[in-house]
Amino acid sequence: MTRKASLHFIDSSSRHRAELARVGFSLGHHSEVYGDMSELSVHPPREGIIIARDTAEEGGVAMILERLSRLGIWLPLIAVDVHPRPGRIVEAIKAGALDYLSLPLDPERFARCLTRIEKEAELFGAQRRRMIEARDRIASLSQREREVLDWLAEGSSNKVIARELDISPRTVEIHRANMMSKLGARHAAEAVRLKLEAKLEPRIQA
Repeated sequence: MTRKASLHFIDSSSRHRAELARVGFSLGHHSEVYGDMSELSVHPPREGIIIARDTAEEGGVAMILERLSRLGIWLPLIAVDVHPRPGRIVEAIKAGALDYLSLPLDPERFARCLTRIEKEAELFGAQRRRMIEARDRIASLSQREREVLDWLAEGSSNKVIARELDISPRTVEIHRANMMSKLGARHAAEAVRLKLEAKLEPRIQA
């Protein structure tokens, strides 16, 4: 029998933590509970799946994923909340959550979700690590260098970029060379790949 994934529940409510752990144990998973990210950071998990309460007042799932990345934790995350609003679900998924479930957890749906995510966990970790690394590199770009990258990702030539940004083609070449150097990209395709891996919203309106 395949070993079940460890589950790591983050919720400030002791009552909700107990209920979440009960569901996890009932499905045969080892379950750990944490009141907040500070508790989890004392003994950072290196395997398993994180199930975190999406609390808007505390920065929500985006803040949790950011803090996890700072700790070097690339585990898949499921967001949960009582009666989640559509906007919160969209925001959490965009931030990197693999699913969003309503509380109280429906054991059958939770089990299906875990089965799917367990198969994707290793791939997810590698993808998220590349995304964070790509975002860190792109954050080093100036505003103009970022604009050149965005237009390059649209397949635009230096002449088209120059026209769109109202600068000379020679100036575009300079910004492009600086951008490539900062990203550590040997050619345009590598720069565009980093942009795609970062999964950033474009700053241009093509």
